Amino acid sequence: MLSKYHWWRDAVIYQVYVRSFLDSTGDGIGDLAGVRAGLPYLKKLGVDGIWLSPFYPSPQHDHGYDVADYCDVDPLFGDLAEFDLLMGAAHRLGIKVLLDIVPNHCSSEHPWFREALDGAPGSPARARFHFADGRGPDGGEPPNNWHAMFGGPAWTRVGDGQWYLHMFTPEQPDWNWRTPEVAAEFDRVLRFWLDRGVDGFRIDVAAGLYKHPGLPDSDDPEADARTRDSVNPLAWNQPEVHEVWRQWRATCEEYTARDGRERLLVGEVSVPTAREHALYVRPDELHQAFFFDLLGAPWDADAFRKVISEAMQDIAGTGSTVTWVLNNHDQVRTVTRYCEPAPEGSRLGAARARAAALLMLALPGAAYIYQGEELGLPEVVDLPDDVLTDPIFRRTGSRARVRDGCRVPLPWSGQASPFGFTSGVEGAKPWLPQPDYFAEYATDRALADTRSFWHLYRDGLQLRASLPQLGEGTLQFLDTPPGVLAFTRGDGLVCAVNFGTAPMPAPASGTPLLSSGPCPAGVLPGATAAWWLGDL
Repeated sequence: MLSKYHWWRDAVIYQVYVRSFLDSTGDGIGDLAGVRAGLPYLKKLGVDGIWLSPFYPSPQHDHGYDVADYCDVDPLFGDLAEFDLLMGAAHRLGIKVLLDIVPNHCSSEHPWFREALDGAPGSPARARFHFADGRGPDGGEPPNNWHAMFGGPAWTRVGDGQWYLHMFTPEQPDWNWRTPEVAAEFDRVLRFWLDRGVDGFRIDVAAGLYKHPGLPDSDDPEADARTRDSVNPLAWNQPEVHEVWRQWRATCEEYTARDGRERLLVGEVSVPTAREHALYVRPDELHQAFFFDLLGAPWDADAFRKVISEAMQDIAGTGSTVTWVLNNHDQVRTVTRYCEPAPEGSRLGAARARAAALLMLALPGAAYIYQGEELGLPEVVDLPDDVLTDPIFRRTGSRARVRDGCRVPLPWSGQASPFGFTSGVEGAKPWLPQPDYFAEYATDRALADTRSFWHLYRDGLQLRASLPQLGEGTLQFLDTPPGVLAFTRGDGLVCAVNFGTAPMPAPASGTPLLSSGPCPAGVLPGATAAWWLGDL
C-alpha cells in the first residue's frame, strides 16, 4: 500500500563527493567502501539520505561528470558488488541513497561517441550527438558562436571536417535529445539502478538537455553560462525538456506503484527566476529542484527575505517543496564565502555560516548539506597550480572559478595529513593536498567539542526531526528592526537571524531552544541565529 507520507518533501540529504569522503584502499582517492565505512557517522549526524557524486567508469576529465558507462562502477571507486553492499548498509540504517546522473553529456570515450567519430556525416551514430558542418569557405569556423561553460568555444572539429558540440569541455560531448534513441538509452539506465534499489536521482544540468533546433548564433556568446542570470537561452531551458521529466517521473512512479517506496527526482535547474524554476516541479515532472538563490544571496536580511518569499510563493505554490542549499561541490565553501576582507574575516565568516545553517534548517521544505559543511571547513584557497585538476583551470588558466578548493578530502582524525582520510599504505597521499590547519576541523575533534559546527548541525537535525513545527509547512515573517530576519513556523516556533554585528533585541522571550552562538535571553547577538519555542 502506498504511504501518504512523502519522505522527500522535508528530507535532509548529505552530498557525498565520493573521491574526497573516505579512502579505503590507500590510493588517495575516496571510494564506495569508504562511503560505507562512513555511514555510521552520517547516521549519528541525523541525515535522511545521501547523494553520491558520479562513480561510473570515466576518464575523469571532469571528476566523473564525463561518463563512459552509465551502468557500472569505475575501478577507482570499487565495483557493482561493493555498490550493492553500500546500498544494503545504508538501507539498514534508514538512509536513502540518491545517484548523480548526467544526461546532458557523456565522455568522449563513451562507446556511442567513439562510434560517432568512426561514422560518416549524417549517420545514425552521429545523430545521437550534435555534429554539424562548419562555416566559412572551407568549413573551418565553428557552426555557431557559442562558448563552453568551462572556457573556450563550444565546438571541436573532427578529422572529416565536421564539428561536435560540447557545452562544457571537448571531452564531454552533448547528447542530442531530439534523437529518440537517446531517451530510450536513459530509460534503460534509470531502470538499471532502480532495479538495484536506489531511492532516486540528482540530475546534473537538468535544464540543458535540449538545444534550439537551428543552433543559431547567440546574442551574447561570451556570457558566463555558469552564472544563473546569464545562461545561453539557446542551449538552456528549452520547452521540450519538460517532456523528459514527465517520462522520468512516470518511470519512478511505476516503481513506486510496485512496492510503495517513493523514488525522488531532484534537478540541478539553473534558470533566471523562481517562476521559471517552478515549471520544473509541477506535479508530473521533477519532485524537486535545487533552489540556488539562497546560496547566491549576499549576507543581507532584505536579500534573504526576498529570496525566501519568492521561493515560497512560486515554488511551494506548485505543490512541491523548496529544496534549499547553501553549498555544493561547485561553490566556494560557506565559511569563506561569508568572510569579509578584515582581520576578523575568518571568525565572522564562521559565525555567519553557522547562522545560515540554522536558518536553512528552519525553512519549510528539504535541505541539502555538502560534505564538510558540518565541520565548518573553509575553502582551501592556496592550492598550488601544479595540483589543480579542475578543467576550468586547464581551459582558462584562471583560478577565478576553480572548484578544487571545496573538494579537498575530508579530515577525519590526527594532527597531520592525510588526517585519517586514507590509510593502509605507508606514505599514501590524498589526491588533493590537505593544509595543516585541517587538524582543527577533523571529525574526531568536532564530535568531542559540543560547541563545534558538527554539534550545531546534529542538534538542528534532531530538533527538525522531532518538532512538528519544522520541516514541510509554511512560514510567516515577523516585523523586525533593520538587519534582522525573523519568522514563525507552525505553532510557537520562532527563527531569527541578526545579519548585523551589533546585538539586537530578541523577537521572542526566554532562552533560545538552539542558537548558532552564545545567545542570552532577550538578546540576539550579531551574526547569530536562534530558535525559540513558546509564546512570542
